Amino acid sequence: MRLERRVRKLVFNMALTSMLAIASAAHAQDAVIAIPPNRVPLTFGMNAEQASFALGVPLNYIRGRPGDELYLALPNVKGMTLSRRSDGLYLQFRRGRLEGWKGDWGTIRP
Repeated sequence: MRLERRVRKLVFNMALTSMLAIASAAHAQDAVIAIPPNRVPLTFGMNAEQASFALGVPLNYIRGRPGDELYLALPNVKGMTLSRRSDGLYLQFRRGRLEGWKGDWGTIRP
């Protein structure tokens, strides 16, 4: 009787530990994906400074006349060795305002 009770307690503790580990891993993943509350979303009509602030990275000039420029924003992985990022986000400005962008920071390419 005592042995059976100990086995049940051991199985219960192992199941509880594994469920807590899974829940904490899922919570950690959500914390990485969450956008900080002080960031604003990228929207049409922003100027280059506002777009740089919204993305959290500096913009690199590619080409174009003043007011009609094409910029490139490269993601900042902050030294994470497990994150390989080779993609950029191209931002097209016309008359000093953001007209469109091309690229996807949601994919990881080799």
